[in-house]
Amino acid sequence: MIIVRSPLRITLAGGGSDVLSYANRYGGFCISAAIDKYVYIMINRTFDQKIFLKYSELENVKTVDEINHPIFQEAIKLLNFKTPQLEITSTADIPAGTGLGSSGSFTTALLRALYAYRKKLITPKELAELACDIEINKLHEPIGKQDQYSAAFGGINTITFDTDGETYISSLPLSVETMWDLEENLLLFFTGFIHKASDILRIQEIKTNSEDINMIGQLNYSKELAKKIEFALIHGLTFYFGNLLHEHWMEKRKRSYNMTNPKIDEWYNLGIKNGAIGGKLVGAGGGGFLMFYAHDKKKLRSAMKEVGLEEIRFNFDWEGTKVLLS
Repeated sequence: MIIVRSPLRITLAGGGSDVLSYANRYGGFCISAAIDKYVYIMINRTFDQKIFLKYSELENVKTVDEINHPIFQEAIKLLNFKTPQLEITSTADIPAGTGLGSSGSFTTALLRALYAYRKKLITPKELAELACDIEINKLHEPIGKQDQYSAAFGGINTITFDTDGETYISSLPLSVETMWDLEENLLLFFTGFIHKASDILRIQEIKTNSEDINMIGQLNYSKELAKKIEFALIHGLTFYFGNLLHEHWMEKRKRSYNMTNPKIDEWYNLGIKNGAIGGKLVGAGGGGFLMFYAHDKKKLRSAMKEVGLEEIRFNFDWEGTKVLLS
């Protein structure tokens, strides 16, 4: 039995600039934090020469080519199982489609588990790049590399995406006090809206490829703001960080018609009036979690509870994609 977990993430700044349609032209930069909510993969060897997959659906097939789930199929192909006798189960603390990078976490967890099953070593960098290769190059998803790198490495990191395709990840040098402050005052509330990130990011990709001035300007702005947020966090200016989050969301919501909706706007404004300095939807937008940086947690929690939004409490994850049992 192999058990692997891979953390989900929250984007603190620069989201969207990692999408390759933009990053390969202009370079991208984001700040991403892994959190202690996980995707789990369990692998067991079966006696039957079949592949049993258990996720939101069930699959029982004889060959890799019969697998319906595209990531499962590509990952198992990659490890070149000649006579697969596999039972693979996937589960998660948070459902997919909520803006926490679950697809990247799932892919890194699956690959790490398959490598452990084959008794092969793989570095976090190699793991992130393999996951990106499957999702971006093989499955042609219009996404970036942030989620896979954040999941593979864990921690709070700056991630730079060069125009030559290289990706560089570096731990953000925060004081212990700032890390505690962020864990205490960053609050996540589930909106109840599920979305598919690729639907929103595909619009971004189309506009970026057509050199849409507004979209390019939005992404340039997001990248520049990420640098300001990096400065604020390194210097412990968390109140300023909260203000920058608000500034970022006010601009990001203009990026696409389906970035937000009237209900989400209503809840966001309620949060700002009740203890939040700033916030945003985590991920590509359209739903998932509202993240606020609060100066009055009690007041904010009370206001969100009154309108029926459930809070998900979290701490940061510092281990990345990890084998729990082998």
